[in-house]
Amino acid sequence: MGFRLPGIRKTLSARNQASSKVLDAPKGYLAVYVGEDMKRFVIPVSHLNQPLFQDLLSKAEEEFGYDHPMGGLTIPCTEDVFQHITSCLNG
Repeated sequence: MGFRLPGIRKTLSARNQASSKVLDAPKGYLAVYVGEDMKRFVIPVSHLNQPLFQDLLSKAEEEFGYDHPMGGLTIPCTEDVFQHITSCLNG
């Protein structure tokens, strides 16, 4: 014998889907957080191989170690600098 609570299940399911959409990045991309406001950017994983981006990763490791509480990489630079670097990487 069990109870059916379709309204609660539907609400929880919708909430889980909404939160996963916010946190997920498409396949082949990853989320990074940049600047004082920790603005979220989704970038291609191919950027990880680029020397310019690897410099940013080294700085992130020095400043934050491997603890990134936002769930994505935290990059220690301003949004303007980050956008300039990623525009150079995008060609």
